[in-house]
Amino acid sequence: MRAVIQRVSHASVSVEGKEIAKIGQGMLILLGVVQDDTEENLAAMVKKASALRIFRDAEDKMNLSVKDINGEALVVSQFTLCADTRKGNRPSFIRAAAPESASPMVDEFVRRFNEAGIPTQQGQFGGDMKVSLLNDGPVTIILDL
Repeated sequence: MRAVIQRVSHASVSVEGKEIAKIGQGMLILLGVVQDDTEENLAAMVKKASALRIFRDAEDKMNLSVKDINGEALVVSQFTLCADTRKGNRPSFIRAAAPESASPMVDEFVRRFNEAGIPTQQGQFGGDMKVSLLNDGPVTIILDL
């Protein structure tokens, strides 16, 4: 499981010109599920991402989590994070999980983030999404668990 996490002032997702999700301050999580991901991978990613201390405290240090700041999360499934670019110039997506296993994992990730007290929205799995964001910092973290 791979994630690109961006600290944002706000973010939104539109499909076919219609906004389907929108958050204020928090994190945009681009989430890629690989074929061999397990429940343990999912649990570890939720635990790490939800506790990631990437928000500023009173001393301007990155010391607070999204929950600490009462922030929100927007999760966007992105199979292209599973790309293998070692050979040639055309990415291979052979390691990406099939939609029938990846989609439930993304839904479960969102469910667990909400359960952890972080208001979380998500994009449309498999949709042609347009993602807008204002990266705060900029702060971008890559998690590969």
